[in-house]
Amino acid sequence: MRRREFIGLVGGAVILPRAAIAQKKDGLRRVGVIMGFAENDEVWQSFLATFRQALQDFGWIDGRNIQFDYRFTGESEERMGRMAEEIVGLAPDVILASTNSVVSATLNVTRSIPVVFTWVSDPVRSGFVANLPRPGGKITGFHNFEPAIGGKWLAYLDQIAPGLRRVAVLHVPEVAPNVAFLRVIEAAAPQMGIALSPAEIRSAADIERVLSDLGQQGGSGLIVTPSALTATRRDLIIELAARFKLPAIYSFGFYAESGGLISYGINQLEQARPAAAYVDQILRGASPGNLPVQLPLKYELVINLKTAAALGLTVPNSLQLLADQVIE
Repeated sequence: MRRREFIGLVGGAVILPRAAIAQKKDGLRRVGVIMGFAENDEVWQSFLATFRQALQDFGWIDGRNIQFDYRFTGESEERMGRMAEEIVGLAPDVILASTNSVVSATLNVTRSIPVVFTWVSDPVRSGFVANLPRPGGKITGFHNFEPAIGGKWLAYLDQIAPGLRRVAVLHVPEVAPNVAFLRVIEAAAPQMGIALSPAEIRSAADIERVLSDLGQQGGSGLIVTPSALTATRRDLIIELAARFKLPAIYSFGFYAESGGLISYGINQLEQARPAAAYVDQILRGASPGNLPVQLPLKYELVINLKTAAALGLTVPNSLQLLADQVIE
């Protein structure tokens, strides 16, 4: 992917590269995409393919009347800020931003370019929108989880791995919803006779240290909260959970499909077409602040029986019957 020339900010005004100005004159509408994941992540490439196809169904043909500019940040906060500046400097008509951290970085650079977000939790408490029905400003999008889901994660983990004495909550403390999930789980754990261990992470090294320490303690389990870091490093987390025999619950089905024990959350692909519909409406003149933030219609429970067997767990039939997908 060709790197764009550096965009400077002079006196608060964005200096546009000549290429961006020329493309505006050519009549192409421009969509900036900032993803808090690795570029080679198949899950999110599938998401973007579905997003592009949906826009094509609305009449937006890549290279004919629309152009996409992509940036993939991984978990790096520094890179998120830099990529947000690059995209804003290209003067897109709308930005698609995924993950709380990427949305924060984008709003630090612009409040005037329309933004549609996905893979975001608790956008009100995160300060992204005024409220869900009428978000206001130039931003709207698609909500993943309310904090209360933390209690469901703990309950499902206890069902699939009864007898746990302690559970660590893997979270990024700078991501406000992660802390909200932690507080809910902290309140629920004593009622279930489980000791809770907050586990702050900011890097792959932190993940290795936390899971290694947890693995030395018998009767331990793990809740993995959603963030750019945990999604980008999911293979590492799953591998370490298997190595140290740690039952773990995750927030998206692609974790269980990659070898995680159990997941409970939305199917992220189901946000791709609605996100494209919002981008289409904004390109046709709608104000994002008048488009309500949409809540998930369904959460999916996915269980990996192969991983359960490797951990020496027998999954109750009652739990299997509740599952939307059972991987054998």
